[in-house]
Amino acid sequence: MAHAGDPEPGAEPTESPAGAAPAASRVRLVEALAVGSLGALFGITAGRPFGLAVPFGLIAGLNGAVSGWRRIYDWRCSHGPVAFTLDSTWAVPMTSAALFANAIGTVSRSGGFIAELSARQNRHVFRRGFTPRRGFAITLGNVISGAGDPAKASRRRLVTVHEAVHIWQARWFGPLFPFLYGGWMVAGGLVGSVVWVTRRWGEPFAKVVESCAYYLNPFEWWAYSRDDHWPPNGKVAGLGWRRPMVRPFRAS
Repeated sequence: MAHAGDPEPGAEPTESPAGAAPAASRVRLVEALAVGSLGALFGITAGRPFGLAVPFGLIAGLNGAVSGWRRIYDWRCSHGPVAFTLDSTWAVPMTSAALFANAIGTVSRSGGFIAELSARQNRHVFRRGFTPRRGFAITLGNVISGAGDPAKASRRRLVTVHEAVHIWQARWFGPLFPFLYGGWMVAGGLVGSVVWVTRRWGEPFAKVVESCAYYLNPFEWWAYSRDDHWPPNGKVAGLGWRRPMVRPFRAS
């Protein structure tokens, strides 16, 4: 699909008019300043009742400035304003984690910011960046790291469906998200250990524990189901949820 301003298929490329690049940079700077200022205002307002006006304001303002410069939020539909508002208020704790991942992806030589999967998509996407587990993408707040090669259909769907679900989970659940997700990981790991010992699964101990702690985590069950990938290959067959949580996303 050609975006506004792109040449039509088959059209001869034309040279950019002199001054186009500086003009585009000015537009990006204006959006960065505007979104950063508004984000700071939202953050201060949200943090003031808890005595956290300054840190909330700084986090939301910095996120707004970076996101504005990269043209992350889609202001043309409701998803963009809602994403920005949640990132700047209720989900500020997750946004702080996103700033960490953003910094790692930006300074990393192999980070590789992917503009085509980020601009007006309400997220920041990096080829690598902060990837504590090789081969796995990870989402912190509104930042997806470890997306891999965007030319591969499987990796694009991973970003646009599975990891996108995690981004919105972090926004909706806000400061509760890390406790709910992490709490399940700990409890699930313990349950997995007991299951392996008592039921004597013919699977390695680590795989049973990972299935209970990670794959059966309701947040992952939700994302894998939306991605039409339930049950996932890494889960022990016959253990846990048998059916998808929700209907899979069907690309139009």
